[in-house]
Amino acid sequence: MMQAGTPDNENLTLCSPRPSTGLDPNKAVITRSAKPDYCPPNHVLIKVDRFGFSANNITYQSLGEHPHFRYFDFHPAPEAEGVSQKSHGLIPVWGFGTVVTSTHPKIREGERVYGYLAPTRYLLVPVSPSDVNKHAFYVPRPHLPADRRPYNQLLRCETDPQYTPTPYAEDLTMLYRPLFWTSYWCEDWLHASEYRGGVDSILISSASSKTAFCLAYLIKKRISRSELNTTVKIIGLTSKRNVGFTQRLNLYDEVLDYDSFTASQAMSQGKDRRWIYADVAGNDDLNKRICAHFASPYAGRLVACISLGMTNLTPSSESPIDWKKNSFDSSVSSGDLTAPTSNFWPQFEQFFMVEWLNVRRHQLPIDEIFTRQNQAWKELLADCADWVQLERVNGAVAVKSAYNRLAKEGLGPDKGLIWSMWDEERTWNLSRL
Repeated sequence: MMQAGTPDNENLTLCSPRPSTGLDPNKAVITRSAKPDYCPPNHVLIKVDRFGFSANNITYQSLGEHPHFRYFDFHPAPEAEGVSQKSHGLIPVWGFGTVVTSTHPKIREGERVYGYLAPTRYLLVPVSPSDVNKHAFYVPRPHLPADRRPYNQLLRCETDPQYTPTPYAEDLTMLYRPLFWTSYWCEDWLHASEYRGGVDSILISSASSKTAFCLAYLIKKRISRSELNTTVKIIGLTSKRNVGFTQRLNLYDEVLDYDSFTASQAMSQGKDRRWIYADVAGNDDLNKRICAHFASPYAGRLVACISLGMTNLTPSSESPIDWKKNSFDSSVSSGDLTAPTSNFWPQFEQFFMVEWLNVRRHQLPIDEIFTRQNQAWKELLADCADWVQLERVNGAVAVKSAYNRLAKEGLGPDKGLIWSMWDEERTWNLSRL
């Protein structure tokens, strides 16, 4: 049995069974291995201090073997008794760490980094020999598509304009930065099309999730700058148990629950109103109900359906995960989730941030992209402090227990999880940066 107080030279890693093995994905295991004592040329050994964990990470786990996403191919599972790369995968996590060993001439030991790490104590990664700049360095992953490049970068905190050297700011970064940029660039994508020619209302499912309410937040910011019609209404859909939390965010004009939303006045505002539906939940039954609602001549016209996430793969609802039932079927396109396409039945459009960002890099100077992002991030940190309550979990035993509990019982939207595989709170020498 795993004991607390393991020595610093022992690596501990949280490993998830691959669904293809038939093992229960809810039952993660902790593997022991030695801290890597050999660092090959052009590699760095990172001590992973702590990382954020949310519903988004459970989505990574669910799609770990999916041929398009391949989240289990970012970091190999350790080879240990009962665990191998064939039987288990590592859930990617967004976290902070410190370079303890470097054999790359442009990366110094002691550097603090942020990026797509793994739930482990020590992580050894290769670095592209020439793909290093003052802001970031990159992990070569030729086995993954080229558009995954943003996930391959490790940001160097010393030169990252969005980095604030305090533990609290790091916590907010781990919780919001990965999801916020998905919301940010999705809103930018919608704005670039003038919100599909102009709309009166925007409906967002899974409204209590960070991806959803960050999208609502950004749309409201757009409205406040008079860059979007001030009469546009933002309506959130969520479960009954999450209505109160979602209302307290004050980011939606109205919050409705999944059971009774079709009977609400907000959803029946007249046949001439134009709607965009942003689907963050990824729930087939809900999507069919929404499309059926808009079949009514009095409901208004649904001009766009945007698939932004799959939080129904996560335990953020009332029920535990059924991994086999929720496995993503690559043979089914997003358009298959709705009624047959016609002038009044838009197909679901899957938003994928890295693809749109690649487009914007050809449309905008890179300095302007950085300026826009830095300003948006600064505003978010000032505005988000009271949205969720931070909850820390330290130590491999506690992390494993928290993961199993999360998979079985779910996660309330008012919690922000910060996990560490280290047994006690560590004090990081941020003043060195």
